[in-house]
Amino acid sequence: RCGIFMALTDLTLDLLSPAKINLFLSVTGRRLNGYHELATLMVCIDLYDRIVLTFTGHDIRLACDTPGIPKDESNLAFRAALLFQNVYRQYRGHPPFTGLAIQLHKTIPAGAGLGGGSGNAATVLKALNRQVKDPLSPEHLSALALKLGADVPFFMVGQPAVATGIGEQLAPWPDLPSYSLVVVFPGGGLATGEIYRSLNLRLTNCEKKLKGFPLKHGMFDAAVHLCNDLESVAMQRCPDIALIKKELNRLGALGALMSGSGSSVFGLFASADKARKARQRLVTRAEWQVFQAKLLV
Repeated sequence: RCGIFMALTDLTLDLLSPAKINLFLSVTGRRLNGYHELATLMVCIDLYDRIVLTFTGHDIRLACDTPGIPKDESNLAFRAALLFQNVYRQYRGHPPFTGLAIQLHKTIPAGAGLGGGSGNAATVLKALNRQVKDPLSPEHLSALALKLGADVPFFMVGQPAVATGIGEQLAPWPDLPSYSLVVVFPGGGLATGEIYRSLNLRLTNCEKKLKGFPLKHGMFDAAVHLCNDLESVAMQRCPDIALIKKELNRLGALGALMSGSGSSVFGLFASADKARKARQRLVTRAEWQVFQAKLLV
């Protein structure tokens, strides 16, 4: 399962909020409202942000120890808390809490295609609902999650799944191999909206490569099914993506791929030992952040 909850006291929750990777990402169309239709296999990995919620004060406020992370409503964790508070008030006639302090300790890089912000939002939504004895159903929470972003409903479920539509239609995907992985962030984030806007749908090829695989629920094979239609667009803005892929494959990865809209790249390895050795070789690049992790399957 994605995410770990620990109640320190009745007034403080200590939470782990996971990252995700996309084992394939096929862009199948564009809607009139500008959203893109997808077929993507998402899975959480054991790379976490830490979120501490303290029920105190008289408003919602957020602090973060990482420079550049917004601390207002443009932060998805903040927005999730505000949305939950407003919806709860509509149902019960009073707020679920008088005040909330959110401490966000980031490990997942921003703009990396790892879903850090979306995972933060889902973690906060689930934790707040649990804290007030689960007044909102899973279906209602998922509807709220979609208002926060297309990836947030996946983190609410927390199990490997193929997401279709704009990412909100989820079909569980059991029996994934328990790959170890190395994730490399080249040091510069990419804006998801800009990557999608720059995509030429006539040049996408993952749907053809996958040949209906997302609908068949076959066995995932890293050597065959790793594919991301956004990769070529992102590489134009961040050439290190291609370099990292090459290095991961050279160091023994079964396959390597950019996650989401970039700019992080992951390599799948047959064992934790092989992943560890590859990471040791890659950490010598000072400008790159390199993590070892495993799939949460």
